[in-house]
Amino acid sequence: MAQAAEPVQLHQDTLGAYLEYVRETEAQMERSMQGDGPFLWSDASPERTRQLGQGEAIAQLWSGKRPVHVPAGLIHDWIGAIRIPNATLDETLATIQNYDNHKNIYKSEVIDSKLIRRHGNDFEIYLRLLKKKIITVVLDTDHEVHYASLDSTRWSCRSYTTRIAEVEDAGKSTERVLPPDTGYGFLWRLYSYWRFRAGDAGVDVECRSLSLTRDVPKGLGWMIEPIIQKLPRESLIHILHATRQALTSHGLAGGY
Repeated sequence: MAQAAEPVQLHQDTLGAYLEYVRETEAQMERSMQGDGPFLWSDASPERTRQLGQGEAIAQLWSGKRPVHVPAGLIHDWIGAIRIPNATLDETLATIQNYDNHKNIYKSEVIDSKLIRRHGNDFEIYLRLLKKKIITVVLDTDHEVHYASLDSTRWSCRSYTTRIAEVEDAGKSTERVLPPDTGYGFLWRLYSYWRFRAGDAGVDVECRSLSLTRDVPKGLGWMIEPIIQKLPRESLIHILHATRQALTSHGLAGGY
């Protein structure tokens, strides 16, 4: 891979543009938390509501048809939703907050997982991620995760990476963890926002994901583009399906 794609380093103007996008997005989210607009993205569309009722996992770019271009990078802003029938909020939150078990729940993408620290509804976690599409990339990631209860039927969650480091020769004696913000730039930052709402039909789960990657270098779109443009959606859909499967397979919730 090193002969086909040159390593890159995250630039401050790339990071600055991403963080500004995050700030603007969070300001919009805060307004919806306070009742200015629907709590769930799916509530704004009868078609999305219908799809959830039929058991589908749905996902799309938040706006537009392409990632957002920033200097030397791309912001991938995806939103997805799924319904977990007959589940309760407590069951759903307990499953997602079982971070030591994420390597089993999300095993096709999470190689290893560990809860580092918990204080009430605040968590620090470690995940080793596998991204595979044409090429394989392994990432060591640290996250801070904060949950909040809005009322008896609604919760929210904000998760963000504090470290992402690419791993060379993962699992081998020659394994080497690269410094953060270096390597091939397939994932530099990740902010995720979850919303949960319990109802008569179960729990509706939504996740909005803002990831930052390198731009697609000229002449290497065949290799780079699939992993940084298609994987965000595929990963989101997988996470939603795996969350529901974790609940249904243990008899905690009814299935479709």
